Amino acid sequence: MNHLAASELILNPDGSIYHLNLRPEHIADTILLVGDQNRVEKITQYFDEVEVIIKKREFHTQTGTYKGKRISVISTGIGTDNIDIVLNELDALVNIDFQTRRIKEEKTSLNIIRIGTSGSIQKEIPVDSIVVSELAVGFDSLLHFYQSDDVQLQDFNEALENHLQTYVRNSKPYVVPADPSLVQKFLTPDVYPGFTGSNVGFYAPQGRVLRLPLRDDNMKDKLANFSFKRKKITNLEMETSAIFGLSKMLGHKALSLNAIIANRATGNFTKDGALAIDNTIRFTLERLTSA
Repeated sequence: MNHLAASELILNPDGSIYHLNLRPEHIADTILLVGDQNRVEKITQYFDEVEVIIKKREFHTQTGTYKGKRISVISTGIGTDNIDIVLNELDALVNIDFQTRRIKEEKTSLNIIRIGTSGSIQKEIPVDSIVVSELAVGFDSLLHFYQSDDVQLQDFNEALENHLQTYVRNSKPYVVPADPSLVQKFLTPDVYPGFTGSNVGFYAPQGRVLRLPLRDDNMKDKLANFSFKRKKITNLEMETSAIFGLSKMLGHKALSLNAIIANRATGNFTKDGALAIDNTIRFTLERLTSA
């Protein structure tokens, strides 16, 4: 393959990748993704040491060790558009030679785990619990820009389209699975298995109304009532589907862990969101370093 043009693989003057401002030596093979840049230090406070601290825009990276395991924590900001940047640039850091601008013949596979907040749409999943996403459905259009049909679960796609009957100008939903080996490692009796919906916005796309009316007043209920192959959509957020889809296409392993801070079915909201997030962080770190 010819080398990648400067307009496609964009590097900073110091040789770092354009948006993340990272060089290959700055990241570990295990990556924890968070939306909020202030949450990075909520994780690395538990590290034995931190060797890398780099910030650019909303992207804040810290790399260090926890119980001897090297881990990177990176903030992505909100939305699948930011995930498109982060996942492609993380892959470039390990699978493209920045000197020759050529794709490496031998590929590196990363473990990419999202730690995020989310709202449940099922009554039986209470606030302050943890959902481990086995599946994700994207209601954005990101994966449709890639040759991604092979990583999508087409039977789920069709069932969702038929059930939701969404507005013709909306994007068609796409369903992608988490990495099964990571699911097996993190799915303990203390957490809930999940089918996570990733929405293109926080308000209307998730059925919230403040002052603007919704095109489909029943969208949230239709999402909650969907069932296919004994799988129900459990919670809504804004990143997981893109993480699963891009990771699978690029040959990385991905998982999403969701701290449930709201239950949309009951109207409840956590009384201590910081504690719910901290519990999810500590659960993640312990599972990562367990035998």
